[in-house]
Amino acid sequence: MSAVEPKKEDTSKSKGANISGRTWKVAKQPIRAKSSVVKNKKLTSWELKEQKRLEDKQFKERVKALKDEKTEEKQKRAQALKERREKKEEEERYEKLAAKMHAKKVERMRRREKRNKMLKER
Repeated sequence: MSAVEPKKEDTSKSKGANISGRTWKVAKQPIRAKSSVVKNKKLTSWELKEQKRLEDKQFKERVKALKDEKTEEKQKRAQALKERREKKEEEERYEKLAAKMHAKKVERMRRREKRNKMLKER
């Protein structure tokens, strides 16, 4: 045997004494039963509150999304109705003008108004 031989640690033993013989850190058992890890434990009151808060938040988001969808659909219908009415009024106005004036002149006016409207919208 050589003078300097590496020491083999025995893994089968539990925590043994240090080489120096001093005990630096002793493995202690937890004082309270709560602090030890328990598998399949029931949720604490705080965790239950957190879970409830999350469920409420998800529910509110879903309700809000449904309401937004409903109002958007309503606005689309109202916009379509408004556009139809405007178109109908414009057609009636052109018909009245056509009754008074020559058809070519009315068509010219219509094109000019569209051109002006496009320029104004830009």
